[in-house]
Amino acid sequence: MFDRRSFLGSAAVAGGLLPLSEALSAQALAPVPLPPPDLYGKNEDAYWAALRRQFLIPADVVNLNVGTVGSSPRPVLKAIFDGFEQTEQMTQAGSEDYPIWGYGSWDDYRKPFADFMGAQVDQMAILRNCTEANSYIANGFDMKAGDEVLISDEEHGSGEMPWMLRQRRYGMVVKKFAMPKPPKSPADILNRINDAITPRTKIIFVSHISTATGVVLPIKDIAALARSKGIVFAVDGAHAPGMMKVDLNDLGCDLYTGSMHKWLFATKGTGFLFLRDEAIMDRVWNTIATGGYDDPTRKADRYMQIGSSCIPTLMGLNAAVAFANAIGIDRIEKRNRMLADHIHAEMMKRGAESWTSPDPALRCAIATVNVPPVQRMELQDWLWKNHKVRIRGGNPSRLRLATPYFLSKSDIDRFLGLFDAFRKMKGVA
Repeated sequence: MFDRRSFLGSAAVAGGLLPLSEALSAQALAPVPLPPPDLYGKNEDAYWAALRRQFLIPADVVNLNVGTVGSSPRPVLKAIFDGFEQTEQMTQAGSEDYPIWGYGSWDDYRKPFADFMGAQVDQMAILRNCTEANSYIANGFDMKAGDEVLISDEEHGSGEMPWMLRQRRYGMVVKKFAMPKPPKSPADILNRINDAITPRTKIIFVSHISTATGVVLPIKDIAALARSKGIVFAVDGAHAPGMMKVDLNDLGCDLYTGSMHKWLFATKGTGFLFLRDEAIMDRVWNTIATGGYDDPTRKADRYMQIGSSCIPTLMGLNAAVAFANAIGIDRIEKRNRMLADHIHAEMMKRGAESWTSPDPALRCAIATVNVPPVQRMELQDWLWKNHKVRIRGGNPSRLRLATPYFLSKSDIDRFLGLFDAFRKMKGVA
């Protein structure tokens, strides 16, 4: 009898959909043992190398672009595929069990992630991505024409554009403050926010970790400032889950959004919206509505009612949380910071201009540097097409270098050597 993997591979070959080599590559999904817990204390490099084998990324590929999208490890992929295999048989016990009925509160999937993020189930809505969550806030927050939202000049498009859309439609005002490049201290950022607040400021919306520079903003300090002035505080946390330890209730923000497919390596198509309490829920209207949207007893769950669900993605999310917990978020964050500090220091030796921060407390696993006259897109394409190294950044010369825990120092040194070679090739070394 064929098992599922061999059946899918054989069917693809028989139908002429895939060459045999690609069909057999399904064997790459075979389980690989996790490193024993005591290996970390005995040989840390061996521990992280063993975890690297949980990812399907080929050994000769260096991914310094987890800031855009992560790669799901084997346990997450298995949970997703097993979830589809199970649910699509349509043999659920109840006559309206998923997938017949896809509008549940899904506490079994919300709770592990809420616990991981220092939140309660009733505060957490699992959505499809950070863009959707940011749009819920920008479109749903109770404001009138002339009211202001204060944002930074480094917000991602999915954080800024929902507010710009609302400004065009309804006349509320988007006001920006300039982030220091780089900030030398938390006060550098806090003072600029304080100076930009006016009597019309109703909500402050900033990123926890800037997608452009990798700066980790002083969220607790900003939350205290906003609270002292009676202003609602919302955070775009797209990069934070899985990169560093986050305790949402300790941070003090009113609203927080994020993605799980970046640093947590969960299923693509998973995001979330955190709402601190019922008072803030009363001020954020649903902008996607189906049955239950107006039931306050459902709390954050009512923001999840957006139509038919895809539970296998949530099964993958649970597996991603379990995977991160098995490693330990403190251990992950320590590793992330060490690798980022290493690549940041090496780029500084090469004359790069730091856009992240000279203060290690204001960065974690992203180091952004400016390297004129090197052209970012030319370097990016050359690295990938010729050497299988991925980076990201901004034009003309800004490089955003993301350092997930599964990278090795030799991976980073490989990039550094190629960067040196590229500059020499261009006559700018």
